[in-house]
Amino acid sequence: MTAPLATLPEAFFRELPKVELHCHLLGTVQRATLTDWVRRERAPISAAEIESFYVRGEKPVGVLRVLRALEQQLMRSAEDLARLTREYLAAAAAHHVRYAEFFWNPTGSARDSGIAYRDGQRAIVEALHEAERTLGIVGRLVPAIDREASPRDALEMVQWVVAERCDEVPGIGIDYREVDRPPELFAEAYALARRAGLKTTAHAGEFGMPWTNVRTAVELLQVDRIDHGYTALDDADFCRRCAERGLLFTVVPTNSYYLRTLAPERWAPDHPIRRMPDAGLRVHPNTDDPTLHHVTPTGAWLKMVQDFGFGVDDLRGFMLNGIDGAWIDAATRARWRHDWSAEFDRLRAA
Repeated sequence: MTAPLATLPEAFFRELPKVELHCHLLGTVQRATLTDWVRRERAPISAAEIESFYVRGEKPVGVLRVLRALEQQLMRSAEDLARLTREYLAAAAAHHVRYAEFFWNPTGSARDSGIAYRDGQRAIVEALHEAERTLGIVGRLVPAIDREASPRDALEMVQWVVAERCDEVPGIGIDYREVDRPPELFAEAYALARRAGLKTTAHAGEFGMPWTNVRTAVELLQVDRIDHGYTALDDADFCRRCAERGLLFTVVPTNSYYLRTLAPERWAPDHPIRRMPDAGLRVHPNTDDPTLHHVTPTGAWLKMVQDFGFGVDDLRGFMLNGIDGAWIDAATRARWRHDWSAEFDRLRAA
């Protein structure tokens, strides 16, 4: 870790060129949008409950209840997914996110919202094209397995992705609550994704779950990167292997689990994100559920300095880690590494 930065204007962090690799589409829902849908659907969700969705106290509750409410009560058409996509990418572009891969849970949309995979993907991809055309941000969709559903549902979801394969959908992930839902349950779905040439990632080691979940995701599911992965630190030999491989961990500075379980005065000193680079792990900061976490891409990068004490050289490394972990072609990766490094150095000099 380099020496921590003393004082830098927020504009420095905003203007950093960024990729975003760990963000859930439903977790980007803006309060005005959610309120519109509650009124439209005449859903039994009060103004006070809407307010509670957007309150993040000292010991925040999880956001999964909001995501389930969206699926089960509020979203009813592919256009709803397109609206979320347009609003998220516009918000991200305002923080100099140039490339964003974001998760969408097709099983919940099909089962609870009545949105078929083909229709949802088409609407989201059209919104991606619009954002690239008007805002210059490149967006990519990562359908995610609902780990609270069955392995059969997971396999079906990957079959949908394979059947509707397109360039804007480079791979799959897995999300929702990890407790009692270890990665090995979904080995068949991941094997199908690999055979189809899809990239893969997985949430693991997120809710204080054992480091062996991360190992299973890496060694059995054979993922290309890990989302969260904090408990990998609990086994030094496994950490070393991840470091040697250069595996990317897409971390979330606003992760709810550690805000709930660590004492306020120990949260920043004891947070595993602080220790991961010292263990040789490659990390990259992300927003996860930005509107529900009360964080922007700029804010996520700020927290790496203000809360975890990283320095300017660390930030440059995190930026390059994100480019290296992005599911882009080699020529684009090389160009961005060159151009963004030069841009970072100009910002640093200024």
